[in-house]
This record gives sequence, C-alpha cells and structure tokens, in this order.
Amino acid sequence: MSSENMLAVHFDKPGGPENLYLKEVAKPSPVESEVLLKVAASALNRADLLQRQGQYPPPPGASSILGLEASGHIAALGPACQGHWKIGDPVMVLLPGGGQAQYVTVPEGLLMPIPAGLTLSQAAAIPEAWLTAFQLLHLLGHVQAGDSVLIHAGSSGVGTAAIQLARMAGAIPLVTAGSQHKLQMAEKLGAAAGFNYKEEDFSEATLKFTKGAGVNLILDCIGGSYWEKNVNCLALDGRWVLYGLMGGNDINGPLLSKLLFKRGSLITTLLRSRDEKYKQMLVEAFTKQILPHFSTESPQRLVPVLDSLPRDCDPRGPCIHGEQQERGQNRPGTAAMKEEGVVLRPSQDKLGTMFTVRRKEIGCDSWPPCNPLALPWPRQLTRVKPI
Repeated sequence: MSSENMLAVHFDKPGGPENLYLKEVAKPSPVESEVLLKVAASALNRADLLQRQGQYPPPPGASSILGLEASGHIAALGPACQGHWKIGDPVMVLLPGGGQAQYVTVPEGLLMPIPAGLTLSQAAAIPEAWLTAFQLLHLLGHVQAGDSVLIHAGSSGVGTAAIQLARMAGAIPLVTAGSQHKLQMAEKLGAAAGFNYKEEDFSEATLKFTKGAGVNLILDCIGGSYWEKNVNCLALDGRWVLYGLMGGNDINGPLLSKLLFKRGSLITTLLRSRDEKYKQMLVEAFTKQILPHFSTESPQRLVPVLDSLPRDCDPRGPCIHGEQQERGQNRPGTAAMKEEGVVLRPSQDKLGTMFTVRRKEIGCDSWPPCNPLALPWPRQLTRVKPI
C-alpha cells in the first residue's frame, strides 16, 4: 500500500454489518488549523449503525467514513496550528465522521488530552458519549444540585455517562432500562433508582419515587412512544431534552396542552450536525470542568463504561494478535453481547488500529462495570448472532 493511502471501514450500499469491509482510500492531509491523527482506537455509536443502514447521512463536508470519536497519536500538524500540541502526543477527538480508519484529520480545537490512567481504547469511548451527556445536562438541561433527572436508556453510552455526571453535579439520577441486570449496573454507577420499562409504568414509578412532584429534567433518546409518560412525570417548570427518536417520531394526542399545563420546556438537540465553533466551545468546557475527574488520582473518579476484552487482550496495553475469535460469547466477568456486532478477526499484517466498541445497551457482572473492549483491526466486519 502506498504511503499516501490508508485502510478504512467502507460499505458500498446501505444494509447490515455484513456489507462492511476494509478499503484502501486516500490518506487525508491536514489543512489550516488541523492535525492528522494516527488512529489507535475508534468507538461504535448508534449513529454509525444508522449511517450504515442509510438512515443518517454525514453532515455536509464531513467524511463518509464511519466513526464519531477516536484516540491515537498526532502524526502531523497542519499550517497555522496555534495550540500546544506536538507530533506524537496521545489525544482523543470528537469527529463528524472518519474515525474508523488508520488516519483522520481533525481541527486542533477538538483535541483532548487523555487523562492519566486511561488506555487509548478507554479514551476512544469518551468524546461522543460524554460530550453528548455533558451537553444535555449542563448546556441544555441546566441541571442544578438537588434536581431529579430521569435518564432513558440508562445503560447506554450516553446513559452511563449522564448518571455519573448528574451525581457529580449533585443531582439525583433515575433511569429506565429493559432488564434488572442493566438496572443493577446503573445503580452501581450512581443511579438512585431504576425502572424496567418492560415490567412497569416508569412514569408512575417516577412519580412514586418523587412523592408526586415529578422530575426536573428528562434526557430522552426514545421520542414518540414515550411522550405521554414523559409529560406525566415531568415536574412543573421541568425540562425535557430530546436527542433521539428510537421510539418513533409520531405523536398522537394532546402533547402541547399537557406540556403547557406543566409549564414544561421541550428542548431538542443533535451534536453531530453542530458547527465547529459550538463543538470547540463544548470541548473546551468539558476539558476544563470534567476531564480531570477521569484521572486515577481524582477522588470523584468518572469511569467510561465499555464492553469487554477479547481473551488475547491485555487491559493495560494494545491487543495481542492471536487466534481468531468471535465476539458474542459469555465469559466470566465480561458483558454478554446481545445485539448485532462484529466478528473479531485479528489482522495478520498488524496494522495496529483497534476498535473500542461501546454497545447501545450492555450488562456485566463485575465492578468496575465493564472492561475496555479493544478489537484489533479486522479484515472484515460481519454479523454476530444474538445470544
């Protein structure tokens, strides 16, 4: 392969993970105020799955390659870079796309240092999920100490981040999830209570927990199917922040009148389509206010929740190339994968790039809640049967 090219995850047509393969493409070059990152690990987000399915195209001007966050080392500095970064620095980055490749260019204002004690694979799972949760709680939800916060999909990447950030802000996080196992994991992270939406009305359970007052803030990635229950358990003058539509976008009923009666605020947001100026402001605020708490030396340490390590991987370092394995197996002390994913095929040419896969909903039987999952650069990404 030419030094001007690289390998990237690619798909020719929308569909399932069986359409993904590695393709040789041109290596990007940093323009003014950009850096070139040599990717060590990238994370898998729901947005990547939707894009692969043809339901969520990248913003105009963004790379069509999957991957909204990554970690690695700075390989080159573009013209007019003014920051303190230098070639070889380990960093993690927020991206509009392009992370699932050997190299990616990124504005220097979106770089973040990797906190002491974190591996590159752990760091790769922070930018998108944690910046989203930080934005939802602080910039849009204006969370205050003593607020009650209902977090839907409490065992998701954003959910597990929001639980910890809400606790750090002095708020009271409540969560919904689809199993007792997931609720227990959320409670270990700091959730005051959890409600299994499959077995009970989370709205009534929330009202019971808050003694009829309702919650001050709702973080909602579900949308349509939850609207009535959300409004029902929203406190007077409460804030409802909508950032996803996993439950559909149709509303049938008197949403506006019910929301008006509560004097409630409905706030909608997406992060990927935000402009660079906003993202840089968000990264700067997060770096100053939150990032130090990921350090092993922090008394109030934050923990990025990941899935698991393949058998041949050392949690302290990069993955060891070895015998072909498949994800989706139950192993002691690790999470059982219950959604579509990828088959782990260790690369024979040792490209060195890894995937950190953070599942939409996970569960595990150990503490810390889950270990990092670092997948060596695979020759092909394929579907794993649900277990």
